[in-house]
Amino acid sequence: MTRTRMILAMILTYMIFAMLLNSVGTVILQSIQGFGISKADASLLEAFKDLPIAITSFLVASFLPRLGYRRAMMLGLSLVALACAAMPLLHAFWATKLLFTAVGVSFALVKVSVYSSIGLLTEDAKGHAALTSTVEGWFMVGILGSAWLFAAFINAEVPGDPVWLDVYWVLAALCVAVIVLLATCTLDERAAQDGHAAGESFVDMFRLLALPLVAVFLVSAFLYVLMEQAINTWLPTFNREILHLPTTFSVQAAGIFAGSLALGRLGGGVLLRRVPWFWLLSGCVVAMAALVLVALPLAANVQPREGMTWWNAPLAAYVFPLIGLLMAPIYPAINSVVLSALPKARHAAMTGLIVVFSALGGTTGSYITGQLFAHFDGSRAFYLLLAPMAMLLVSMALLHRAVSRRDRAMAPA
Repeated sequence: MTRTRMILAMILTYMIFAMLLNSVGTVILQSIQGFGISKADASLLEAFKDLPIAITSFLVASFLPRLGYRRAMMLGLSLVALACAAMPLLHAFWATKLLFTAVGVSFALVKVSVYSSIGLLTEDAKGHAALTSTVEGWFMVGILGSAWLFAAFINAEVPGDPVWLDVYWVLAALCVAVIVLLATCTLDERAAQDGHAAGESFVDMFRLLALPLVAVFLVSAFLYVLMEQAINTWLPTFNREILHLPTTFSVQAAGIFAGSLALGRLGGGVLLRRVPWFWLLSGCVVAMAALVLVALPLAANVQPREGMTWWNAPLAAYVFPLIGLLMAPIYPAINSVVLSALPKARHAAMTGLIVVFSALGGTTGSYITGQLFAHFDGSRAFYLLLAPMAMLLVSMALLHRAVSRRDRAMAPA
């Protein structure tokens, strides 16, 4: 029961942060309409979220075993609960900057703690991969729920009405409820202690970079996040400019991709218990490439027309986002592979590297795809995703070989 409560608390914590992290677009829109700020000022909110995630992960990941993973999750939730409560009380744009800074710092604490705790709650590599995929799957469910939750508090007649800020009371209450749940849990964290001094634990993060296994993994993670963020960021633009969907419909149709990721990760959690990770993920990458080659030609000759609805939308609007089903198992599975291959005492430092390189991959993917959209049409931009797919297949093969070598080296011991 204690293990089940801990896993439930981790999933709920991840879902809360998914809702907050995914709310940036909504908050930007509402800040422009409600606080009367410019688009240039509103665009800074993304940086207030992303930079604290990367910086905090890099600086504190190796120290979290000393604080304790369960305590770190409770601390992160407490900071966010206070920031959420401040939103309706302060009713000011600077409070949104404070909120996303708190969310960024706290998410770094939470992600490192959750990923490191998975190693303490599972007994083998297959169990680790399955639980990691399940937790990430519920993160995507949280993203899907975010749009509905925030929309429920927006006054459709007067979009700038500050009543939308009341959504943060709900989020603050959810944080408090999960803190209480975590307080009732126990987690044996002795295996996470490395016995090193604080400075040595920080240096250990750099030592990990020298391991071939880690280097190959980080390339794989970078390539995956590059692709996911490229599609996630630019799919609404693709829907609008290439498929000629109405603006609102373009955003709604892009939600198919998020839904596919959620289903794919939850399904991946089941499949990874039965299918070797390398063969499953290799099949996913090959199928992704095939889907690109099938779906994008469907978008080639779409003509604009009036009265576009879900019933008469181009087939490509439904087919291409299904790439999320195939992409979904890859990220949590390769994370699980590298963590399972390392001692539990090094999981926090490794997760810190995962967060930093994921952030770099996401930023790079969005920027490169944006440049391609600016100089070519959207179809060509997405065709070029075939290149990182091929590189990912190679890097995963190298990762599989590095893990196999490590397993053989450790077998006599």
